[in-house]
Amino acid sequence: MQQYDRAAEDLGNSIHLEHVNVQVPDQRLAQLFYAVGLGLTRDPYLMVADTNMWINVGRSQFHLPSGPAQVVRGHTGLVISGRAALLNRLAAVSRKLEGTKFGFSEHNDYVEAICPWGNRVRCYEPDAARFGRISLGIPYVEFEVPVGTAKRIADFYPAIMGTPAQMQNGDGTLTRVLMGKNQYMQFRETDRPQPDFDGHHVQMYIANFSGPYDRLKARNLISIEDNQYQYRFKDIVDLESGKVLFTVEHEVRSATHPMYLRPLVNRNPATTNQNYANGYDSWLWAMDPEEYDGRVMQPRN
Repeated sequence: MQQYDRAAEDLGNSIHLEHVNVQVPDQRLAQLFYAVGLGLTRDPYLMVADTNMWINVGRSQFHLPSGPAQVVRGHTGLVISGRAALLNRLAAVSRKLEGTKFGFSEHNDYVEAICPWGNRVRCYEPDAARFGRISLGIPYVEFEVPVGTAKRIADFYPAIMGTPAQMQNGDGTLTRVLMGKNQYMQFRETDRPQPDFDGHHVQMYIANFSGPYDRLKARNLISIEDNQYQYRFKDIVDLESGKVLFTVEHEVRSATHPMYLRPLVNRNPATTNQNYANGYDSWLWAMDPEEYDGRVMQPRN
């Protein structure tokens, strides 16, 4: 009988990292960067006024409400297939984004794009061994944290949220917290000075909704009681001393939330009115079976 590593499929309590939320001062410039430059898709169903914009990235999103600019203290990782096409799109919007913090640069395994207000996005080609079977999505969000905090952050998440975390060394000490299948929040130590927290947030779905709530509330860490399906906390703390290690708002939702795994529309940015062909409107966020492990999965009789 074939033996399987069943533990390789364990997720822990967090089951999906759905969105990254940053305020933007100008919806038009945000549209140019996220939809035209990156080639992503504005959600056609929700937040369609000029006060907010939801941008679909496979099964995840950016939320971009209007307001004073917020900047993630780190960067967001994206998987986007088609490096050459991405570079062409970013070059095409550069003139319209002159005078902002917009920019982009090529690196060995990613393209870094900077939004008009300084948010950094690293765009990688699909790589099943590294990011799982996605051709479009958000595999991680990385935060830059003070030296000496990574180990204690790695202790916080399993104990409080029930999410596995591990430390590794390489380009700085890094803690990776599992947020869903092939999705992580990463905390990389740096000695660079960091700005104060400005209110941006990330959103996660968890299976055991009440357990983390009780543990957070016992430490007086619940920051907002949103509704029956959602609460928030901001501070990641040392479990022994209670000292705040890092601050980023977590929007925590239950798996019974009405919008859990809501189907998202993703357009194919290569399709235009000049080359349109029926059936090529959508961008498939997952790889074909033969693309990810060299074999096609066969059904059992």
